[in-house]
Amino acid sequence: MNVAIFGGSFNPPHASHVLAIAYVLATSDIERLVVVPAFKHPFAKHLAPFEDRVRMCELATEIFPSVEVSRIEKDLDGLTLHTLEAIQREHPDWKMRLVMGADILLEADKWFRFDDVKKLAPPIILGRAGVHGTSAPTPVLPEISSTRVRELLAAKDWDALEPLVPRAVIEHIRAKNLYAL
Repeated sequence: MNVAIFGGSFNPPHASHVLAIAYVLATSDIERLVVVPAFKHPFAKHLAPFEDRVRMCELATEIFPSVEVSRIEKDLDGLTLHTLEAIQREHPDWKMRLVMGADILLEADKWFRFDDVKKLAPPIILGRAGVHGTSAPTPVLPEISSTRVRELLAAKDWDALEPLVPRAVIEHIRAKNLYAL
């Protein structure tokens, strides 16, 4: 089975994440896509609670029947290679691809054993507006950042958030009072 692995902080998940999933499913030979929220940020950035980020990913992706959200990183060290190895042990029949934005590819030199990551799960590189210096295809994802989303959440700018974040995710954020609302 061809499976795409899409990891990230998802702090919170936003419309570009959803569009990335739709793009991969529509254009790649992928039968299933697994969203893997990071348990902790690799560069020690503050994140909303893990279970809330998992739930927000579930809410953001519920429109896709071939997408699942995994909690696998809860028991791991946060290194992508180790996550991929753990998934491969659980599902030896999966042929994995790693979904990553062109902006993340530019940071590949900071990754633990990136060459091994590429061998285990050859990347599907998604272009991002405003990111240059890679051979990624024409940008396919709008320029939306979780940082900007959190700024709008802190400002309670609901009108500006509406086109950027799935409604169900906004409802969860408001119900749980996440991001210092």
